[in-house]
Amino acid sequence: MMGEFTLKTSKQFETVDITSQVKKIVKDSKVKEGLCIVYCPHATGAVIINESWDPNIGLDFLDALDKMVPLHAGWRHDKVDNNAAAHIKAAILGPSENIIIKNSELRLGQWQNIFFCEFDGPRTERRFYVKIIKS
Repeated sequence: MMGEFTLKTSKQFETVDITSQVKKIVKDSKVKEGLCIVYCPHATGAVIINESWDPNIGLDFLDALDKMVPLHAGWRHDKVDNNAAAHIKAAILGPSENIIIKNSELRLGQWQNIFFCEFDGPRTERRFYVKIIKS
Protein backbone atom coordinates (compact mmCIF):
# COMPACT_ATOMS: atom_id res chain seq x y z
CA MET A 1 0.00 0.00 0.00
CA MET A 2 1.19 3.50 -0.74
CA GLY A 3 -0.10 6.86 0.40
CA GLU A 4 0.98 10.39 -0.21
CA PHE A 5 0.47 13.89 1.11
CA THR A 6 1.74 17.40 0.54
CA LEU A 7 2.54 20.34 2.74
CA LYS A 8 3.36 24.00 2.35
CA THR A 9 6.43 25.41 4.10
CA SER A 10 6.52 28.95 5.39
CA LYS A 11 10.22 29.68 6.04
CA GLN A 12 13.49 29.37 4.18
CA PHE A 13 14.77 26.96 6.84
CA GLU A 14 12.48 24.97 9.14
CA THR A 15 11.60 21.59 10.54
CA VAL A 16 7.99 20.49 10.13
CA ASP A 17 6.49 17.61 12.10
CA ILE A 18 4.86 15.20 9.63
CA THR A 19 4.15 12.38 12.09
CA SER A 20 0.36 12.78 12.11
CA GLN A 21 0.12 12.52 8.32
CA VAL A 22 2.26 9.36 8.32
CA LYS A 23 0.30 7.81 11.21
CA LYS A 24 -2.96 8.35 9.33
CA ILE A 25 -1.62 6.48 6.30
CA VAL A 26 -0.42 3.63 8.54
CA LYS A 27 -3.82 3.45 10.25
CA ASP A 28 -5.69 3.49 6.93
CA SER A 29 -3.47 0.65 5.63
CA LYS A 30 -4.74 -1.69 8.38
CA VAL A 31 -1.29 -3.35 8.39
CA LYS A 32 -0.56 -4.95 11.77
CA GLU A 33 3.14 -5.75 11.28
CA GLY A 34 5.51 -4.34 8.70
CA LEU A 35 7.63 -1.46 7.60
CA CYS A 36 6.77 2.15 6.84
CA ILE A 37 9.00 4.06 4.42
CA VAL A 38 8.63 7.84 4.35
CA TYR A 39 10.19 9.42 1.26
CA CYS A 40 10.39 13.01 0.02
CA PRO A 41 11.32 13.46 -3.68
CA HIS A 42 12.93 16.89 -3.30
CA ALA A 43 16.64 17.68 -3.59
CA THR A 44 16.62 20.53 -1.07
CA GLY A 45 14.74 18.91 1.81
CA ALA A 46 15.20 15.87 4.04
CA VAL A 47 13.25 13.50 6.26
CA ILE A 48 14.55 12.79 9.75
CA ILE A 49 13.47 11.28 13.07
CA ASN A 50 14.24 13.41 16.10
CA GLU A 51 12.96 14.63 19.44
CA SER A 52 9.48 16.13 19.42
CA TRP A 53 9.03 17.31 22.99
CA ASP A 54 11.16 20.48 22.85
CA PRO A 55 10.65 22.57 19.69
CA ASN A 56 14.05 24.20 20.28
CA ILE A 57 15.80 21.03 19.14
CA GLY A 58 14.62 21.71 15.59
CA LEU A 59 16.14 25.19 15.74
CA ASP A 60 19.34 23.83 17.29
CA PHE A 61 19.48 21.21 14.55
CA LEU A 62 19.17 23.85 11.81
CA ASP A 63 21.80 26.02 13.51
CA ALA A 64 24.23 23.09 13.73
CA LEU A 65 23.75 22.31 10.04
CA ASP A 66 24.37 25.98 9.18
CA LYS A 67 27.71 25.81 11.00
CA MET A 68 28.64 22.64 9.12
CA VAL A 69 27.39 23.82 5.72
CA PRO A 70 27.27 27.62 5.69
CA LEU A 71 25.32 29.62 3.13
CA HIS A 72 27.27 31.44 0.45
CA ALA A 73 30.58 29.76 1.23
CA GLY A 74 31.71 29.96 -2.36
CA TRP A 75 29.76 26.89 -3.46
CA ARG A 76 29.96 26.49 -7.24
CA HIS A 77 26.26 25.61 -7.54
CA ASP A 78 25.30 29.00 -6.07
CA LYS A 79 26.13 30.48 -9.49
CA VAL A 80 23.18 28.47 -10.89
CA ASP A 81 20.36 29.12 -8.40
CA ASN A 82 21.95 30.13 -5.09
CA ASN A 83 20.92 27.05 -3.08
CA ALA A 84 24.01 24.83 -2.94
CA ALA A 85 23.95 24.63 0.86
CA ALA A 86 20.36 23.34 0.71
CA HIS A 87 21.37 20.54 -1.66
CA ILE A 88 24.37 19.58 0.50
CA LYS A 89 22.37 19.50 3.75
CA ALA A 90 19.60 17.43 2.14
CA ALA A 91 22.13 14.95 0.73
CA ILE A 92 23.83 14.54 4.12
CA LEU A 93 20.54 13.81 5.91
CA GLY A 94 18.77 11.90 3.15
CA PRO A 95 15.29 11.88 1.66
CA SER A 96 13.76 9.01 3.65
CA GLU A 97 13.28 7.15 6.92
CA ASN A 98 12.16 3.59 7.68
CA ILE A 99 9.97 2.90 10.72
CA ILE A 100 8.83 -0.49 11.99
CA ILE A 101 5.09 -1.07 12.34
CA LYS A 102 3.95 -3.31 15.19
CA ASN A 103 0.36 -3.72 16.39
CA SER A 104 -0.69 -1.22 13.68
CA GLU A 105 1.47 1.53 15.21
CA LEU A 106 4.75 3.18 14.32
CA ARG A 107 7.47 2.00 16.69
CA LEU A 108 8.88 5.44 17.37
CA GLY A 109 10.65 6.11 20.65
CA GLN A 110 8.91 8.01 23.44
CA TRP A 111 10.25 11.39 22.32
CA GLN A 112 10.59 10.70 18.61
CA ASN A 113 8.59 12.10 15.71
CA ILE A 114 9.12 12.30 11.96
CA PHE A 115 10.18 15.68 10.56
CA PHE A 116 10.66 17.28 7.19
CA CYS A 117 13.66 19.59 7.06
CA GLU A 118 13.16 22.50 4.68
CA PHE A 119 16.40 24.03 3.42
CA ASP A 120 15.13 26.06 0.44
CA GLY A 121 11.76 27.48 1.33
CA PRO A 122 9.22 28.70 1.53
CA ARG A 123 7.60 26.30 -0.91
CA THR A 124 3.95 26.01 -1.89
CA GLU A 125 4.15 22.24 -2.17
CA ARG A 126 6.43 19.57 -0.76
CA ARG A 127 5.33 16.04 -1.63
CA PHE A 128 5.75 12.89 0.47
CA TYR A 129 5.25 9.24 -0.36
CA VAL A 130 4.60 6.67 2.34
CA LYS A 131 5.04 3.01 1.44
CA ILE A 132 3.67 0.38 3.81
CA ILE A 133 5.17 -3.09 3.45
CA LYS A 134 3.31 -5.87 5.24
CA SER A 135 5.47 -8.54 6.87
